[in-house]
Formats: sequence, C-alpha cells, structure tokens
Amino acid sequence: MKRTNPENGQHRYYARIFGGCRIVVTGGAGFLGSNLVRRLLPYAADIVVIDDLYTGRRDVVPSAPNVSFKQVSVADGPAIRPYLQRADYIFHFAARNIVLSMEQPASDFEVNAKGTMQMLLESAGNIGLRRFVYASTSSIYGNASRLPAEEDQYNVTVPYAASKMCGELLGIAYGQSFGIPFTALRFSNVFGPGQVSTNPYCGVVTKFMERLVRQEPLQIFSDGEQTRDFTYVDDAMDAVLDAAASPATKGSVCNIGTGVETTINELAQRVCAVTGMPDNYPREYVEKRRIDTVQRRAVSMKRLQASTGWRPRHSLDQGLLKTWEWYRQEANVRKGDEA
Repeated sequence: MKRTNPENGQHRYYARIFGGCRIVVTGGAGFLGSNLVRRLLPYAADIVVIDDLYTGRRDVVPSAPNVSFKQVSVADGPAIRPYLQRADYIFHFAARNIVLSMEQPASDFEVNAKGTMQMLLESAGNIGLRRFVYASTSSIYGNASRLPAEEDQYNVTVPYAASKMCGELLGIAYGQSFGIPFTALRFSNVFGPGQVSTNPYCGVVTKFMERLVRQEPLQIFSDGEQTRDFTYVDDAMDAVLDAAASPATKGSVCNIGTGVETTINELAQRVCAVTGMPDNYPREYVEKRRIDTVQRRAVSMKRLQASTGWRPRHSLDQGLLKTWEWYRQEANVRKGDEA
C-alpha cells in the first residue's frame, strides 16, 4: 500500500497502521532505534525496548507510559521470548557496529548473526506478527560494480557486512520456511539528531560538528575523495515505517538512501557552511582505517519507492542544518553538566 499524502496524511496513516499495537524495538538505546521509538510513541499501545547497552545509552530511550526497557541480549532466547511472542511488529535494530566487527569479530557474529537467528526462532510461533523488520546495511555492497547499488548486488569486504548479510539470508529463509513476515532494510550512512559524538563509533557528521565546537581541525581519513550516500534520520524513519506497513515489501530487501554521492571533502565544506565556519577551516588528513575499504557508495531507492511511494524529504544541507541546531543544544547541555 502506497502512502499517497506523505506530508498532511502521514500522522493519520501511521495511526491507522500502528495504532494500539504492541511493538518490540531491539537496539532501542542506539541512534536509529531510539529515533524509531520516538516516532512510534504517539501510536503504539506498548513499546518494549530491548538493548544490552554494549554501545547504547539508557538515557536516550524515551520515558513514556507506553515504553518499557529490558537490558538483555538478543542472543538470550528465554529472556526475549515473552516479548517477541506477543508483538504485532518487531523492529530488529540491535547490532555490533562495523568498527567493533574488526576489533571483536566473534562478538560481531554472536550478536549480528546468531542473535538474529535467535530473534527469528523466538518469533516463529507468533501467529499475530504483522512484520519483522531487520536493520541491515549498505556495507554489503562493498565497492559496488555499478552505482547507485541495487539490492541484487553484493561485495562483502568486512566481517560486519558478512554478519549482517547472514541475518538477511536467515530472515528470508525463516520467512519461507516458517511464515515470518520478514523485511530487510539496507541503511546508507544515516545522520541526524541523536547521533552523539561522544560515542566513538558515531558517524562523520557529528564528529565534524564536535571538532568545530572544540575548535579543532576536521579529521578526514585518507584523501577525503571517498563518497557516501548520506540520509537524514527523519527520512530514514519514514522509510522504516512505510516499509513495515506495506504488503509489497514482505519477503524483500530494500535500500534506504538518497542515491546521491557526496565526498567527505564536500561534506566537510557543507558542514562548515551550515555552521557559519569559513571554507578554509583547517583539515587534518590521517591514514585510513582497516574498515575504510569502500571508495564510492550510493544506493538505489527504486525498489522502496515502487513498493511504498517513499522518497527523502530533506536535502543534505537541510539535514545538516537541523543536526547542527540539535547538536548545539546537546553541546550546551554537556557544558552545563560539566560546570
């Protein structure tokens, strides 16, 4: 079902789909998960947030009468079973990130692959489950042979991408074998409010903003000519909810991105522009990391657009400006706490 009026009709549309539902969000103490919980708050009757707080923060989980928090691992079947068996919608966003996958590959597999299998196993008996949405990654494409990358491509180059693709394949197989209504979403470099720079694994946008606030040079890995497809978090959350609501996405894998490549050098210039800093603000170029294996990235939106009518509503500059407005408030709060 396509959402034909994304602006004025969005609230009514989501209220009709998610109103009164019981929802589980794993990884709900992370950047994407906590943003999703906030989006679902006005609609859901009950939201259970599951997070082991390995990298997540308890304080970012919204406090509301219809939100409860469970500090458990998604690999702990008996602990998660009661919540999965009752859910109308499951959003599985818990994962070890790409940096940790290189530092702790066994933990990466335990959570991203085995944890996803455990989630699917415990969900299989839920006959009332409307959708199991799995947060995957555009890292699966590696250095894609053609851009924007479409969902039939893959070129796995890091353990993180391998474990996330394993989760996709498990979900599709469990959907075919046990009837789980599974959808995988491959996110591409999401940024925006809630992506705290104090987390060592956060994205480049908030890292740049942190350095501007501290009056430090912008740190850029390699020569800065690598490209990424930056997606504003509000647009990404629209895509998640639209995909969960659409019958056309059941059993499929869909990209979430803009299809636009931006070099890290250009991103630095744009961040300086929206924050009022000069174009020649100092840069510090450093050696690339082991995870920096991808030179170019952009993903095709065609499949998700055809299934749901979704398209991003924010330009990169609009998203950066909103992120900067949020980040300045966050920085002021931290200053107040330290005073």
